[in-house]
Amino acid sequence: MFLPLTVSYGIRAAEGALHWSEARRDSSRQAPDPAKEFQPVVQVYAGRAWGWRGAFGVHTWIATKRRGADHYVRREVIGWGVRYGNEAVRVGRGVPDAYWFGSRPALLADLRGPEVETLIDEIEVASAKYPYNDRYTVWPGPNSNTFTAFVAREVPALRIDLPPTAIGKDYLPATKPVALSPSGTGVQVSALGLAGVMVALEEGVEINLLGLTFGVDLNPPALKLPGIGRIGSQ
Repeated sequence: MFLPLTVSYGIRAAEGALHWSEARRDSSRQAPDPAKEFQPVVQVYAGRAWGWRGAFGVHTWIATKRRGADHYVRREVIGWGVRYGNEAVRVGRGVPDAYWFGSRPALLADLRGPEVETLIDEIEVASAKYPYNDRYTVWPGPNSNTFTAFVAREVPALRIDLPPTAIGKDYLPATKPVALSPSGTGVQVSALGLAGVMVALEEGVEINLLGLTFGVDLNPPALKLPGIGRIGSQ
């Protein structure tokens, strides 16, 4: 458990550290220009968390653009201000593929075409149903990855395979410890995101221990390790 985390921490430390206000937040040029892409678009991204937390996990979000729209809408959970009464779920115009405080985000899903308009409707409904809008806990959740996983389970057509570094994706309430995997292609059992197991066509086999994920993926083949993430095919 500690070796991959140590390696991941070393990588983050070698990159150096800027003040958060100086870190990049501009576009990574992965999302289509809304002025040129008329069709609806749904994209899901994951960027390494800011500072030392980046050695352990990522922040995920969902970006959508409706048919003919000239902008994207970002949906994500942000912990800042929740303790003072702010809602955890933030919805608004934003750069869909922005660097997450210096981290170039990985594109987890990219759906386009006429049928995607219906998925955007379903995403909006799922976001409004998120049950932890009044709380945020970095570890083991609920957090930004809990939100993305919740929306993915509600909209299985997204087929999102969240990375093993998405700590919080396995958070399930004590009253409902069994659920679909985020991709909707299997099942998982979890005790408040602290311990559990997942078996699914997309995610493969994952074991969650104290919020950290170990696993093997067969589609495509890869080893999943805490902190480091996937080793193998992407």
